[in-house]
Amino acid sequence: MAADAHERYYFVREIEKNDGCALKVKQCYLGDVGCVVWDAAIVLAKYLETKYFYDPPSGVNLWAGSRVLELGAGTGAVGLMAATLGAQVTVTDLEDLQTLMRMNIQDNRSLISRGSISAKVLKWGDDVPDFTPPLHYVLMADCIYYEQSVVPLAESLKMLCGPDTCIICCYEQRTEGTNPQVERQFFELLQQNFSCEEIPSDKQDSEFCSPDIRILHIRRKA
Repeated sequence: MAADAHERYYFVREIEKNDGCALKVKQCYLGDVGCVVWDAAIVLAKYLETKYFYDPPSGVNLWAGSRVLELGAGTGAVGLMAATLGAQVTVTDLEDLQTLMRMNIQDNRSLISRGSISAKVLKWGDDVPDFTPPLHYVLMADCIYYEQSVVPLAESLKMLCGPDTCIICCYEQRTEGTNPQVERQFFELLQQNFSCEEIPSDKQDSEFCSPDIRILHIRRKA
């Protein structure tokens, strides 16, 4: 396929960073899950830039050198944001979504100076890569969406997370269909091993937040 014909399958979503640069994330016209930048991914990406994590004037940068994994990364937008802030990031998703994810990594390399980013195939519930030393953060945006994924996703989180790992989960609450049931089932299962703390809106990005989109910090129970 000619390059210009290939490009017609994609359109770009820009995510402006606080330093004035912008991530340019390709999305695909053909597809749905994993092919577009969902609102929850934007909210989570901008949350990573809030002063709690990243405030260069005060010397705060919790991302510098942090070992980070993104689950269900899709376009890779959230992981790319973390990498530009200095994190050592692995973005993961299914095999058929790797092309778009790797394309976005390559297109945004120039914005990554202190951090790093790589892509791996990971199917929830399967054996996970060995991260030694353990991960500091696991990021997930809009990963709670269908019933069959609930148990495998919870199992992957148990395998990935050590006692000091913080899962940052961002998702849009949806009221249609089976979405409320899936959400309830996931958190009932998760709370067997993890505790959850909801992040209030005043600690999120002042512009990129929504009453329908929740951010949670999730940690293993002692």
